[in-house]
Amino acid sequence: MARMLDMGARDGLLVIITRTQMSSGVVGQRLVACLLNISEARSKDIVEKVARAAIFDSNGGQREGTTVLNIFNDHDYNRSVITITATIESIREAVLSACEKACQLIDMQSHTGDHPCMGAVDLVPIYPLGEVVGLEECGKEARALAVTLTERIPGTSAFHFGFADSPRHRGLAQRRKEMGWFRKDMDMETIKPDVGGKLRRRYGLTGVGASPYVMNCNVTIDTQDLGVGKRVARALRESSLGGLPGVQVLALPHEGAVEIACNVESMQGAPPEANWPSFRIQGERYCHAPASLISTRVAQLAGEHGVATKGTALVGFTPQECRALAEQALAQGIAEFWREQRRLRM
Repeated sequence: MARMLDMGARDGLLVIITRTQMSSGVVGQRLVACLLNISEARSKDIVEKVARAAIFDSNGGQREGTTVLNIFNDHDYNRSVITITATIESIREAVLSACEKACQLIDMQSHTGDHPCMGAVDLVPIYPLGEVVGLEECGKEARALAVTLTERIPGTSAFHFGFADSPRHRGLAQRRKEMGWFRKDMDMETIKPDVGGKLRRRYGLTGVGASPYVMNCNVTIDTQDLGVGKRVARALRESSLGGLPGVQVLALPHEGAVEIACNVESMQGAPPEANWPSFRIQGERYCHAPASLISTRVAQLAGEHGVATKGTALVGFTPQECRALAEQALAQGIAEFWREQRRLRM
C-alpha cells in the first residue's frame, strides 16, 4: 500500500529479517518482480480475484515459490498495482493467470478514472531482484508472456518496452507516446501493436516490458490548479534542464488536489549523491533518486507558485525492500503476503 513517508528517515531502509527467515540461496538470486497494473480499484472483489489468480491455480492449489507482496489501489484513478514476486522460472505462469482473470472481469468499454490507461491489464513490467537474473533474460520472459497472453485471450494486444523491445530497448514513456497514450483523442483503430491483432475495446492495449526496478513516488500539492501541477511536473522530469535523473512525471487531479505522480527509474552507475539508494544486477551497480529528494524538489517548485505540499506516498517498495520481503514471504511460504502486512485498504 502507499505509505506516507517520514522525510527525516533514510530512503531505502531495509526491513530487518532474521537469519532463519532469509532465503539466501539460489531462490533469492533468481527472484524477479512484476508490478502488474490493472485498470480497476473500485471493486475490492475484482482486485483480490486478480491477485489470487497469480498465487493459486485453477484447483485452488498454491503455486510454489510465488507471493503477492502488496496491493496498491487508487479509487480516483481506478487503477491498482499488484506486486507479484517469484523466481524467473515461475513468474510467467503466475502473471499470465492474473492477466487472464483481469481480462475476464474488467471491461474497458465502461471504465472511468482520472489516470490515463490503455488496457484492462495496463502494464506488465518485469524487474530482476536477484544477482543472477539479468535484464536480457527478463526481456525474453516478457516477450514470451506477451505472445502467450494474446494466444490465450483472443482480442488482446500488446506493445513491448525496455528490454522486451529488442534490440531498440525503447523506454516506457517513449512507447506510450508512440502508441498515443498521452492523447485525449486517441484512436485505437490506428494503433499497431507489437503482438496480437486488431485492438478490441473491451481489453484495450497492454504494455509488456522489462527494466531495472521502477519505483513509484507521488507527491500531493495543495491546489486544484492543474496548470500549476503541469508546470511543476515539467520542471521535475528528467528531460528538463535541472530535472531529476530517471524521473518521469505526470500531474493529475486527485482527491480535490493535484498529485505529482512520478515513475522513478533505476539507472546504471554509481549514485551521484551518497543518499541515493543502490543495488546490483549481475554485478552491475544501479541507483535511483530517493523519495526524500523528490519530495523536497516538488516542495521547492510548488512553492515558487505559492503552493504547499500535502504529503508524499511511496507506492509499494524500494527495490531493496521488495527483494527482502520476497525472501521473507517465500521462506515462510506466505502466498498472500499483502494480508500479513495489512497493506490492502479500499
